Amino acid sequence: MALQILVSPAGDGWAVRSEAFDNDLLFEAGGRAEAAARALADRYARAGNPAEVSIYLRNGDLAGRFMHQPHAGAL
Repeated sequence: MALQILVSPAGDGWAVRSEAFDNDLLFEAGGRAEAAARALADRYARAGNPAEVSIYLRNGDLAGRFMHQPHAGAL
């Protein structure tokens, strides 16, 4: 199963959440939160594990979902 990484509103900013780390990563800008989430997912995929980034809007709607498949030769 793919590692789930979520980007969602957190107060006036944005949070990146995942079971892969203990504390949320907080950002002032949603674009920076998305970039960090996708970079984490890419690192996880390079290590041979699938990851999925889900991005939520301030109203709770799902804005997008990105799958990061394990890279060839990563295993």
